[in-house]
Amino acid sequence: MDAVEPLVAAFRAAHPASDPAELRRAYEVAERMHRGQMRKSGNPYITHPLAVATILAGLGMDRTCLVAALLHDTVEDTAYTLGEVRVDFGDEVAVIVDGVTKLDGARWGKETAEAETFRKIVLAAAADLRVLIIKLADRLHNLRTLGAQPPHKRERIARATLDLLIPFADRLGLHVLKREMDDLAFATLDPDAFTETQAKVAEVLPRVEAELGPAAEMMRAALAEHGVRAKVELRPRHLYSVHRTLPGDLDGLRTSEVIRFLVLVDGSEQDCYVALGAVHAALHPITGRVKDYIAIPRFNLYRALHTVLIGPEGDMLDVMIRTRQMHEVAEYGVIAHIRQGDKGEAPVGEFAGRRDLAWLARLLAWQSDAPSATFLDGLRTDLAEGNMPVFTPEGMIVPLPPRSTALDYAYALDPETGEHSIGALINGRLAPLSAEVRLGNVVEVLTAPDACPGPDWLSFARTAQARVHIQRFLDAQATDEAALTGREALRKALATQGIDLLTAETAGDSLAIARSLGHSTPESLYLAIASGTLPLPTALPHFTTRHLPS
Repeated sequence: MDAVEPLVAAFRAAHPASDPAELRRAYEVAERMHRGQMRKSGNPYITHPLAVATILAGLGMDRTCLVAALLHDTVEDTAYTLGEVRVDFGDEVAVIVDGVTKLDGARWGKETAEAETFRKIVLAAAADLRVLIIKLADRLHNLRTLGAQPPHKRERIARATLDLLIPFADRLGLHVLKREMDDLAFATLDPDAFTETQAKVAEVLPRVEAELGPAAEMMRAALAEHGVRAKVELRPRHLYSVHRTLPGDLDGLRTSEVIRFLVLVDGSEQDCYVALGAVHAALHPITGRVKDYIAIPRFNLYRALHTVLIGPEGDMLDVMIRTRQMHEVAEYGVIAHIRQGDKGEAPVGEFAGRRDLAWLARLLAWQSDAPSATFLDGLRTDLAEGNMPVFTPEGMIVPLPPRSTALDYAYALDPETGEHSIGALINGRLAPLSAEVRLGNVVEVLTAPDACPGPDWLSFARTAQARVHIQRFLDAQATDEAALTGREALRKALATQGIDLLTAETAGDSLAIARSLGHSTPESLYLAIASGTLPLPTALPHFTTRHLPS
């Protein structure tokens, strides 16, 4: 039991009034069920769920979440059943464990299982966000121990992390996890660039205080003069951030390219604007580089003021200004809200109407219509970085990825609006559905009752939500047309034998024949005739033997 004590200590540090007995009991069950199983690293398997739970305890997650983390692989990898989890630890833990349990690749097929597992996680996260948080902690620990895997598997895991799991972390605002996951995936996928970036940043860091300290002091003095109580910190970018910002040759890397200034304000959001004025008074700002994420928060409710200043030596200095409450959300995202939930605010699983989880509502809106083969591509597109705010005429924010069109905007409002759209007013000017919308645009969709999607819409629809709904409509339309083709072929063949198909349909004979041939409706029968899966000569005798009148 000594192995579980660091977890218990981390849990007690965040929840001193809570009883850890349930954690110890969950550890005993997990250790017993995983006994004899080993990781690729050679360590006992129990070290993995224990590490995942410890990561989550460090984030301040609740006891139920930690119990589920300890048990998260038992149903998948041992004889322990979901029913036993429910009996031993309750419905709440069972729902979370079920949500993070992967589907069987042997039964579903590897690619289908991966797509459907992510679909399952999205659906489970709608019921309880802790499912997704456990999945992220699980992947973080797997990345930390990735060296024990064969090269091809290391690359596959790192690529999936970069494409799907890290964007999920970003959507949830879990930047405390995202930064480490970024760097670990970067080290696997591009080890040469990682090593070079690491070495160049290590060369620069010892010079930070000498080169950027004077600018920090000027900001501190200006803040004090303006009566703002604030702390100015010099925060290094993580390695992947440096690499993405400065790809290529890093010779001559400057301290200002590695460091960002963080101004932590002891006060209200209004004090942040005063702080912005103070730092602008201390150092010259670059025109057009102020971003107000307080007035218009990012999709994950990240709130701060960003500005770029010219330093004493002519360097461009990135500055972020936040209150301490904003800083907690910036680091811990939805977990900060879950902690507030522990204090009697919004429940963990409640996401309806929350602006920071609008992206999850959009995923839920289209995921059920996406086949497994296209679901992951749609998910990658929907989770892509850089969503921008677009506004309705009433002032509601509609977040969309860059290069989205008026058609994407229409579907983001509502699939029915998208389906009947014919054009848009962008900032009051008439525009086609193919027109790109830009950050801050005010967009009004024009609709017509008889309008419907056409195949050309797919050429300028960019979001997964729009593309999935358009494709579903086109597929249904093609199915209807094929069924009509099959019906017409059957009608003509029956007419040559003096049988009227419409009479057969009215009498219910077509339905009876369809069902006798394994089809639920006449339309399904006609579709089978059109596709050739039911040859017309095979179908005809079923009608003629009934001696239907003409």
